Amino acid sequence: MASADAMTTEPWVSVEQVAQHLGVAKDTVYRWREHRGLPAHRVGRLWKFKLSEVDDWVRAGGADEENNERSGKPT
Repeated sequence: MASADAMTTEPWVSVEQVAQHLGVAKDTVYRWREHRGLPAHRVGRLWKFKLSEVDDWVRAGGADEENNERSGKPT
């Protein structure tokens, strides 16, 4: 039965994997984590993510440009 637990445990993924999953640059992932609250967890010197948390954040509008300030950007 231990294998059933392993199958239900969501793996931690890297910045590179989140960027690929969302189709954005790694710099964008770092910027969203710092300025927009993209859920991430520090593991040593690395940032790790759960794709389910990232997907929930996107669905909640975290990546929407319209919902975030555009200060300093010309229109």
